[in-house]
Amino acid sequence: MTFKNKHLVIFLLIITLIFSFECKNNTQGKSNLDQNKYELKEQTQEHSIKEFSKDTIKKSEENKSNIPDGLKKLKKAYPDFIDSIDNNNLYFKDGTKMIYDDGRKKTFDEMLEDPDLEDMMSQEYPMGKDYEIPDVNEDPGRIRYEPFFMKIYGSSASEVKKYLVTIKWMPKSTNASVTITSRNSVDIQLKAVSDELDKLPQNLKKYVTKTAGTFYWRNIAGTERLSAHSFGIAIDINTDYSDYWQWDKTLTYKNRIPLEIVEIFERYGFIWGGKWYHYDTMHFEYRPELLVSPN
Repeated sequence: MTFKNKHLVIFLLIITLIFSFECKNNTQGKSNLDQNKYELKEQTQEHSIKEFSKDTIKKSEENKSNIPDGLKKLKKAYPDFIDSIDNNNLYFKDGTKMIYDDGRKKTFDEMLEDPDLEDMMSQEYPMGKDYEIPDVNEDPGRIRYEPFFMKIYGSSASEVKKYLVTIKWMPKSTNASVTITSRNSVDIQLKAVSDELDKLPQNLKKYVTKTAGTFYWRNIAGTERLSAHSFGIAIDINTDYSDYWQWDKTLTYKNRIPLEIVEIFERYGFIWGGKWYHYDTMHFEYRPELLVSPN
């Protein structure tokens, strides 16, 4: 081999080595780039999982606390009186507390006669026009835990009377007035109802211009249970167009009250006895805890 040929061979070997080195580097670079992409993808996924897990843990902690929706609704509906709640207790701002669930399983009649707060909140009230005729013993709001209402509104006739005020009832349509409690702003809410009823067409006013009573400390007929009227939170409208299960005796549902009127009362926190199996279509009572969401 000539000197010239030796140099050519050496030159080609050097070129081959350089090319091989560059290819290896490029391959490694591509591999590193792919690895970086994979790691970035993994990090992104891991971050999402952490966020999701964090939310799940938070939700789990809330579920673990197990605060019933009924307690949440009560706290939301009575903010001036209830300070806080936990899994099974309601704490009033004066430092006293009330148990939510006494742990006893009861029949419907037992819930009526000897309820706790959980029994009182156990049935959903169907707000609005779209409701079905109530099933047997479907009486949302008819179960009342009296110690709660006594705590808010007064534990005797004389105590309830301290908070009663008189408001003009539908002043543009009639020269009447009603007596209602001022506790928990019930008087303000009822005045708002009155103002809206005053704007109704004349053909609807006949159901509400004449009322049949508000405050009256008494037991419900035939029972030892206090009426909602005892606390100054209820109003009965014109009995000439009303139906009541005790009058009928057959418990065949009846109603003549237009739902436009019902919706006005509900808008301001009053439930209607016409949505009970034991129907009482003249009756409205202030029960905001049955008309608020728990959240």
